Amino acid sequence: MSRTTAGFPWSWHSGSSAAKIFPALVALALPACVLLQGCAEKKSHLELIRERGAIHVATRPGPTTYQRNDQGEERGLEYELVRLFAATQGIDVKFIPADGREQITGLLGSGQADLAAAGLARTFRPDDPLVYGPGFQWVTRQVVYRYGYIRPSSPADIPPHKLHVTRNALAPEDLERLRFRYPHLNLVLHEDKDSFELLEMVEYGKILYAVAASNEVVWSRTSLPELRAAFDLTSPEPLGWAVSRSRGDDSLIKAIRDFHDHIRNDGRLAGLLEQAYPFADSFDYVEARSFIDRYNEVLPELKPYFMSAADELGFDWRLLAAISYQESHWNKAARSPTGVRGLMMLTKQTARQVGISDRLDPVLSVHGGARYLSTLIDKIPERVPEPDRTWFALASYNVGFGHLEDARVITQKNGGDPDSWADVKKRLPLLTEHKWYSQTRFGYARGQEPVQFVGNIRKYYTMLMHLTYGDAGPVRNSGHP
Repeated sequence: MSRTTAGFPWSWHSGSSAAKIFPALVALALPACVLLQGCAEKKSHLELIRERGAIHVATRPGPTTYQRNDQGEERGLEYELVRLFAATQGIDVKFIPADGREQITGLLGSGQADLAAAGLARTFRPDDPLVYGPGFQWVTRQVVYRYGYIRPSSPADIPPHKLHVTRNALAPEDLERLRFRYPHLNLVLHEDKDSFELLEMVEYGKILYAVAASNEVVWSRTSLPELRAAFDLTSPEPLGWAVSRSRGDDSLIKAIRDFHDHIRNDGRLAGLLEQAYPFADSFDYVEARSFIDRYNEVLPELKPYFMSAADELGFDWRLLAAISYQESHWNKAARSPTGVRGLMMLTKQTARQVGISDRLDPVLSVHGGARYLSTLIDKIPERVPEPDRTWFALASYNVGFGHLEDARVITQKNGGDPDSWADVKKRLPLLTEHKWYSQTRFGYARGQEPVQFVGNIRKYYTMLMHLTYGDAGPVRNSGHP
């Protein structure tokens, strides 16, 4: 007589072949169940990073990517972008310096790094071991020369002179193509130098021609104004982040794509690019040359005044110096027809407000300007994040706090974000139009002026950061973008 065992809805005879086979089937099934359960519990790459609490980022040190000096100050476009991304994930960042694409690829493949943020160009090779995120910056490889020297129009014009190239300046296939098409071209490969060292050599006439990426050339012009791009060696190529293809997990690259879409749409990417490359859209040689000359000849005497005021109020002294250059070009005796005077061009009313008796005294002027800026920053709502809070304070330094508030109200009425400088600076010029200023509390204002004022200060501040990297002094959050 057959019987049915509880839990299994089928019957068998204890002596049957089925009864003998069943335990073996169960033995085989149990490991499969364990395996399936393990697969169900397997965590994605992004989840593992979040559990760890930090993302490990391989980067190629350089001014356009990531730098860290002896004082622990960090900077660079990749640094700023990675910090933003990490903040969206609620994690910290650990940067791992690497020397070139091969080492970066190895760090990713071995799992020592999760992400490469190193100014990498996508290769489009089918055997590329990396998967790339969106291109957030497009560059070309350029031949660079010094202003006043003979400008070549193609590699054929360079012989009998030499063309200097670093190990990472050109992809191997581009280098071979160049050698094949121009067999008489004398290429000098530098294994122990980077592109910025070659650009300095061009600036000071030590070599005539070198190869560098277009973003490196634009960045370098803030301190090397004689540099000029002769022609492009390559077509435009996108720079982007990368992860290892061998992980077989797209959770991180999906998060990267979402992040880049978001910062592109809300304007933060454009703001970071503007800050990193102040001369990207237009290069004014006279302005840059004048700034660098006064930096070398005039600023050394004034620098202690800026550092003293920065120490008192917690600013980066370079921000105060940038404001002063915009206001007076570092002229201690500066006067304007409207009655503002001194290094920081203070009005009588502002000087009284911050307790300054002599506006032409350089020490008092700088300290007075710093105090005034500090009061303006404190007026900006705390919910406004940096660096926008500082940009708002600078705009009100120029146009007045009331007019700034009017522009923020207009921004909100227009559907913009009143806490975003990128949005508000688009509406400030509306204060010249009756349709808009008639609706405001403080009325008409030359709204384009604070936009130019803030833009110039940001440009000068960036130039000073490039020229004096590692010499920031004390910094408070509200004074350091």
